[in-house]
Amino acid sequence: MAEYRFEREARTPFSESYTIEDGEHSLGRVDLHYSSSVTYATLNVHHSLSEEAVQELIAEIDDRIVGSADPYREDLIVTIWRGEEVGVWAADSAEADEDAETDGA
Repeated sequence: MAEYRFEREARTPFSESYTIEDGEHSLGRVDLHYSSSVTYATLNVHHSLSEEAVQELIAEIDDRIVGSADPYREDLIVTIWRGEEVGVWAADSAEADEDAETDGA
């Protein structure tokens, strides 16, 4: 069984977002949304993860994150997406790129 590391990126009163790593590689991210009785998760994983690895990852998310945040929930519903990371976009970096182009003109 792989050892997963979860790094929280964001947290609100009803949701959390984590990047998922295995120590060497970024494997994906999970976005969790807590309701009164159900926790909903959107799990985005790298296309190289096997079905068995995805099931292990879901169990780890349930035990280590959801179980500690909402131990009385009735269900965990997970939507799974497979793909690869293309990049990260942020408005601040886009504005900095535009400023650099303007200054150089």
